[in-house]
Amino acid sequence: MTRCAVFGTGSWGTAFAMVLADAGCEVTMWGRRAPLVEALNTGRTNPDYLPGVELPMGVRATTDPAEAARDADFTVLAVPSQTLRANLTEWEPLLAPGTVLVSLMKGVELGTAKRMSEVIEEVAKVGPEQVAVLTGPNLAKEIAARQPAAAVVACRDESVARRLQAACHTAYFRPYTNTDVVGCELGGAVKNVIALAVGIADGMGLGDNAKASLITRGLAETTRLGLAMGADAHTFAGLAGMGDLVATCASPLSRNRTFGAGLGRGMTLEETIAVTKQTAEGVKSCESVLDLARRHHVDMPITETVVGIVHEGKPPMVALKELMSRSAKPERH
Repeated sequence: MTRCAVFGTGSWGTAFAMVLADAGCEVTMWGRRAPLVEALNTGRTNPDYLPGVELPMGVRATTDPAEAARDADFTVLAVPSQTLRANLTEWEPLLAPGTVLVSLMKGVELGTAKRMSEVIEEVAKVGPEQVAVLTGPNLAKEIAARQPAAAVVACRDESVARRLQAACHTAYFRPYTNTDVVGCELGGAVKNVIALAVGIADGMGLGDNAKASLITRGLAETTRLGLAMGADAHTFAGLAGMGDLVATCASPLSRNRTFGAGLGRGMTLEETIAVTKQTAEGVKSCESVLDLARRHHVDMPITETVVGIVHEGKPPMVALKELMSRSAKPERH
């Protein structure tokens, strides 16, 4: 039996633990808070993030990271992207030899502008063949309800991607393989920023034309950055690109879209954070995505606009006027 460790007891970590168990894996989750771990084990549910959803019997939880990591074929990392380095530094000595480290995180590290797989390789001292990424249109509540979904498992080593594919393939969760780790990670990280923009537009009362334009042009700037970093353009037309972008920008379950809507209605950043229980990765990653774009000399006007609203206090209406008054260009550069 394939043994999996899942570090993180949030909604997506819990939902993916369910997928792994439904696919026949033995799953041990790690959580920092003892009361939540107790609820996972005795109540068979996650009352904080997925209340009312019963966990499969193949899932158990512990507060001991060494116990979770022991003999794991796959070690799944499902923590906020900006805490990954500190957490993984603590866990690295405990990792099972040869374990494949799987990132569920969709962000870019502040300061270094590194993708999550790069942080994992650096901190865990492993090669790219030992790091995989799972991404795509995967809203946790829908997957926990076992509604049909597809995803991408990406690894530079295609045989490792196929192993992970087999470990999480169920009747309702269909994973595809990809070797373009750069493109898959960028699609997942930048779509959170574009979802903030779409949420802001929705909060401002703008129509579907505006939101469709943001989604389409957001995909264009994501692709530009990806190509500058060596990604495959086709990746952005697939599940890791367009698929994830559409789900995150369109669904009321999306944390980033919901966060953006608060800002668009005139709430301050602090007020919006106060009413948001879960991490909206785009709030911090928008700065690191813009940093990454500037390092690669890529124009990303929507990302720049989001940073202006979220972190520089620019009124959304002012930002909208600036974005719309940019010089006219051909659709394709």
